[in-house]
Amino acid sequence: MPIDENELLKRDAGRNIADELLQAVRDIKSGQVGRTSTVAVSPVSAARQRSGLSQQEFARLLGVSTRTLQEWEQNRRQPSGAAKSLIMIAIRHPEILKEVLAA
Repeated sequence: MPIDENELLKRDAGRNIADELLQAVRDIKSGQVGRTSTVAVSPVSAARQRSGLSQQEFARLLGVSTRTLQEWEQNRRQPSGAAKSLIMIAIRHPEILKEVLAA
């Protein structure tokens, strides 16, 4: 049941909003409250991030368009064939991709 305006005023008269806000900020900073979200990172995106390459560089290295790479990273499409093998190399040995790109 909703409370009327007089009840709200009576309740709020004893509140110290500044203290409540300060405590809320402290709680959030300490991790006690607040919403947390986790995002699953696709293996393709993880491989690219480990390699330290941009989407454009990684796509060029794999021989695909940037748009195709984005589709893979967003799990809308899956790589196959040689691209899948190169992604596995990128996951296990990202330094090799940088060496190939530099050549």
